[in-house]
Amino acid sequence: MPDDTQILGHCPDCNERITTAWTLVEYEKDDGTEGVWAECPGCGDVVAPE
Repeated sequence: MPDDTQILGHCPDCNERITTAWTLVEYEKDDGTEGVWAECPGCGDVVAPE
C-alpha cells in the first residue's frame, strides 16, 4: 500500500502542503525528469507542486 502522506511539495498559488494522496498525473518531461500534477487541498487548483 502506498504512503499517501509523503509530501510532493507546496502549492505555488496558496502555499498549502500537497501530499501524494492528491496526485492526479505523473509524467516524464522532455529532459527525462519526472513531473507531477496534483490537486491542491487548500485552493482546489490543479498545480505542479513546488
